[in-house]
Parts: sequence; C-alpha cells; structure tokens
Amino acid sequence: MSYYFSKTLDLPFDEAVTRARTVITEHGFGVLTEIDVAATLKKKIDADMPPYVILGACNPKMAHRALQAENKIGLMLPCNIIVHQLDNGDVEVAGVDPIASMQAVQNPALEETASKVRTMMKDIIEAL
Repeated sequence: MSYYFSKTLDLPFDEAVTRARTVITEHGFGVLTEIDVAATLKKKIDADMPPYVILGACNPKMAHRALQAENKIGLMLPCNIIVHQLDNGDVEVAGVDPIASMQAVQNPALEETASKVRTMMKDIIEAL
C-alpha cells in the first residue's frame, strides 16, 4: 500500500503551490502550516535542494472526529501535502494517505474518519 497520492503538474513551482493551496481550500480544508523545507535546510545546514514545501492541511470537522476517537491522533495531524520540484523541472504534488499513516493506531473508531479523509485527500490531488 502506498502512503501517498500524487500528481505531476506542468506549472512553475510558485504557481503549483498557489494552485495546491486553492484546491485544498476548495475541498473544505485550511492550510494551518506552510514549511519551506528547501529554505530551512539552506539556512540551518547550508544544504541546497530543489524547491520543496510542506502544506499542513486540516479539515476541522474531520480533525475533531479523529480527536474524539483517539486523543493522541494529533501526533499525525494535520494532513500533509507536499509540493516539490523534480530533477527534470516538473512539479509534483503529493498528499498523505491517512489510512496508511494511521495503520499503527489500533483504534477501530478511527477507520470511518480515516476512510472519509482518504477520499477527500484523493479528491484534492485529482482536482489539481
């Protein structure tokens, strides 16, 4: 089982980040965090890498349901979506598969919520 869904976009990197943020919002999520991994690694350890951003997406209703079922599930929130530039210049957007990421949690009460969020994440990636 793959732990993510992805799509390659024929857009400049900054436009792909903007497009991802827009589609995330259109699908009922908000972006709680945005981490510029490439800039952070350059600043902290002087490492060069292609552009790479992590968007922490959250659907409040789904997060609330998950937290009610498992109070430590916040360790796996928000749902991360990455935007990164490939070596050939294309840009890939990938979103986490919550079913794969929550397999370690032995709580059947999370299954329905994870399944719904999985569908939502797939829809986001497909809509790009």
